[in-house]
Amino acid sequence: MASESTANTATSITDHLHEELLNSSDVEEFLDELARVSARNLSGSGDEVLCSITLLRQRKAATVASSGAAAQSISQIECQSIDSPGMAASVDQLIVHVPDLREEGRWPEYTAAVLAQGILSVLAIPFQLEGETKATLLLYSHRSGRFEGRILETAEDFVRQTSLALRLAVRFAHYSETAAHLRATLETRTVIDMAVGIIMAQNRCSQQEAFELLKAASSTRNSKLRNVAAAVVNALGQGPAETHYDG
Repeated sequence: MASESTANTATSITDHLHEELLNSSDVEEFLDELARVSARNLSGSGDEVLCSITLLRQRKAATVASSGAAAQSISQIECQSIDSPGMAASVDQLIVHVPDLREEGRWPEYTAAVLAQGILSVLAIPFQLEGETKATLLLYSHRSGRFEGRILETAEDFVRQTSLALRLAVRFAHYSETAAHLRATLETRTVIDMAVGIIMAQNRCSQQEAFELLKAASSTRNSKLRNVAAAVVNALGQGPAETHYDG
């Protein structure tokens, strides 16, 4: 019966995260919910576990989520530290377990700052993601030895169960950002083309000559080409250019 209950719990968590994934507006919102779910499922009665999640994507600023204000305060220490359990777990893709920070010597600055928050034990487990993207679940407890034995195994199982949902969230975020970039590129191209057409009509010149005039104005004003083009379009009273894009 115990194994059946565990399986039902895992299914419930997975279903909840998949629903949250569909309803979240961005990956940051999803990560915050994942952190809260992690803390709820790994805490005990009267024995709260704080949780944060770090997400490292290529050419993107680090994203940090937390289960609440206390966890957020500790996650800020994580972000400001060059060396920390979370960074070690992300880089090496290995579980980092610190049963008692008072006996830990690997990250002196981080350790001192986290101990000042009343945290005694830390567990960092990397998610199983794709490519260069890395994410780590960080668990904090106010008592030493909190993540040993069966609790450590439970945390590992939880990360395995939720890694797929996080992979999907990162993939959706990539597609969304790609679509937004394409949309911005098309809008820029549209306003430049409109400005070139206006210049051609006003100066009775070729398309290339009109574009060179636009570039020269951009250089002279030390302004982006799109901004100069938008000024040309707006000056004619046509208002902002619109691009139809189904994304």
